[in-house]
Amino acid sequence: MKKLYLSLLLVVSLSYVVRSQDQISPEQIEEYKQELIREIDANSKMAQVMVDKVFSFAELGFQEFETSKYLTGILREHGFEITEGISGVPTAWLAKWGSGKPVIAIGSDLDCIPKASQKPGVGYHDPIIDGAPGHGEGHNSGNPLNIMAALAVQKIMQREGLSGTLVLWPGVAEELVGTKAYFTRDGYFDDFDLCIFTHVGNNLGVSYGQARGTGLISVEYTFEGEAAHAAGAPWRGRSAADAVELMNIGWQYQREHLDPLHRSHSVIKNGGDQPNVVPPKATIWYYFRHVTYPRIMEVYEKANRIAEGAAMMTGTTMTKKVLGSAWPRHFNKVIAETMYDNIREIGLPTWSDADQQLAIALQKEVNSHDTSGLSNKLDTLSPPMVGFISGGSDDIGDISWKLPTVTLRFPSNIPGLQGHHWSNAVAMA
Repeated sequence: MKKLYLSLLLVVSLSYVVRSQDQISPEQIEEYKQELIREIDANSKMAQVMVDKVFSFAELGFQEFETSKYLTGILREHGFEITEGISGVPTAWLAKWGSGKPVIAIGSDLDCIPKASQKPGVGYHDPIIDGAPGHGEGHNSGNPLNIMAALAVQKIMQREGLSGTLVLWPGVAEELVGTKAYFTRDGYFDDFDLCIFTHVGNNLGVSYGQARGTGLISVEYTFEGEAAHAAGAPWRGRSAADAVELMNIGWQYQREHLDPLHRSHSVIKNGGDQPNVVPPKATIWYYFRHVTYPRIMEVYEKANRIAEGAAMMTGTTMTKKVLGSAWPRHFNKVIAETMYDNIREIGLPTWSDADQQLAIALQKEVNSHDTSGLSNKLDTLSPPMVGFISGGSDDIGDISWKLPTVTLRFPSNIPGLQGHHWSNAVAMA
């Protein structure tokens, strides 16, 4: 099943490599496409081994050490030059092979979800390790897909003497929107001609123009006060936990006056140590989302004022730290149309009865509105959104405003699941 959508990315990648060679006919390009499909079919076992191996590591954002070591090791064995620690991030890297134009960046995310450990192929919650991280979004599948693409394209480029450069890179800490803005800022994408990004989905598709979803700012607010005995001398304390609670209450009252496209959510990272000590330090972590950059900043600035008010009311001090950010996504029409031509040529996988039975059982287990199983109807080429639709964020948006970019959504998961959940790991290995 993997081989069908793996071959899709190979077809798209090679389309751009060979079209830069004026001497190559459309007929020769088609022959290369068919050779790529045969190459992937012959090496489908390698793809599955990589997917399963990365699934087993299940590393959170900025902790993807074993995952990165494993993937870069494979690429080194195949002649790729590895640059590690880009933008000062230990688990970030670029893997480059070839020379000349076009320079094609091929990326996908690495990290997993907290407390989403799950045994694959089991249609109910059965963690491998209770409370451990797990691939509850499916980020274990994209980089193996990209590596298979690159190796198959590399084989033909070497034999035919084709110019072009392949650059593989991982989206480190995507769940924290932690790195792609830094990669862009630091110039790593300045000399690339286009970016093909891959992400797990439940169909085979691509879009162009304004994409569904939001951009965001990830920020921590830390309040500092004064400790005291909570019963013996509470008047001598200034509670940072009170400040966190007041900020949270203030933000809940603010929600009524924000438009429906905004999204915001928080967790209290530090609320104190024990009840009999007035907490001298407390931290709350927010994601603020909206569909355009000015609206994101508007929401963020309102939150800052509420945080300042909470500090004033409690006699504490407040500091804030921006941990990450993501621009809304905007994808390239020409690349998307070329990719969709190949999507139609490849088509969806043919699902087995066992595939469908597992999908339906899992949909029922999580009370999904969709209990129809796996998709059998191919997605259409998605045009730009009419207006805006709120939702999740991905820092590939930063790169999409830097160079022509598309995201290939490939059918490696089950429709109707809630996302960031153990159920999304069931079909991922």
